[in-house]
Amino acid sequence: MYKVLMKGNEAVAEGAILGGCKYFFGYPITPQTEIPEYMAKRLPEVGGTFLQAESEISAINMVYGASGSGARVMTSSSGPGISLKQEGISYISGAELPCVIVNMVRGGPGLGNISPAQSDYSQATKGGGHGDYHLIVFGPASVQELFDLTNEAFDIADKYRNPVMILGDGILGQMMEPVTIKSKEIKTGPEKPWAVSGAKGRKRNAIHSFEIIAENMERLCLRLKDKYEIVCANEKRYETYMADDAEIVLAAYGTPSRICKAVVEQARDEGIKAGLIRPISLWPFPDAPFLEAAETTAKAFLSVELSNGQMVEDVRISVNGKKPVYFYGRTGGMVPTKAEILAEVKKIAQGGTR
Repeated sequence: MYKVLMKGNEAVAEGAILGGCKYFFGYPITPQTEIPEYMAKRLPEVGGTFLQAESEISAINMVYGASGSGARVMTSSSGPGISLKQEGISYISGAELPCVIVNMVRGGPGLGNISPAQSDYSQATKGGGHGDYHLIVFGPASVQELFDLTNEAFDIADKYRNPVMILGDGILGQMMEPVTIKSKEIKTGPEKPWAVSGAKGRKRNAIHSFEIIAENMERLCLRLKDKYEIVCANEKRYETYMADDAEIVLAAYGTPSRICKAVVEQARDEGIKAGLIRPISLWPFPDAPFLEAAETTAKAFLSVELSNGQMVEDVRISVNGKKPVYFYGRTGGMVPTKAEILAEVKKIAQGGTR
């Protein structure tokens, strides 16, 4: 075990290396360019391959090919680049291929800017491509979690034969924090008898998501649906902070959740029983703690986001109309301050409709 000071993007890359990633295909875009930069240096050192594709579209289809051959593979980008990858992501999901996709979200829509945002939440959790599919999506809130979740993402992707997305933001990607690394040992993935790695001595494999016969396509979609139900049963993750007796429950992930912890502490100092529920898995969304809070101590919820309001929809569904759910967000790369969020909490505490 050892500890090292790392930038968030570097932690993602090193977490991937130690997670057994052997191939990286990507294209530079701020604020995640340090990931391909780091992978370009480190992957050859561990016998892997780094390739800067000519476009994001090429990169995601290279991921399809490498994963289909049984390799552990990753790509990374930010908003506009992830948008270009959506068709490939849908293909990969339909073909049930494991891989890891990193999105360090920047302001949008369109080309937007290079400042931090969370406006890709719906794209990530609801499916930005076509068809009935889901990514497994994690929203880290620290450089340590960027390392840990990326490292674990390869195991989860292989377990369910499904893409896993790490949904960060520009602040997390650029900040530096100490990271504890438990082992330098590089993981090896499981055997993959389904892979197209040569058919000598066995029946040939075929990987595709194209079924011209409607009944066959429905069977594929229903199989995916069954798999997603298993994922929902096993992979919901969250953290609570002073939420056991909270009357006003904040909901936040990523960078805003760090600010919200300070808001909760300040609110408590001023006599307001505030708490925080921080989703770590964004899909599947951890609905249980929100419903439990709504049925016990909570009088209201406040979803805090770097967007115009996307996760708030999942909070409302989870609360199921039992208590009011309010929203506060900044967008376009702006980040709310502790004072701004605390002011919203006080309005709710005083019975204001906001």
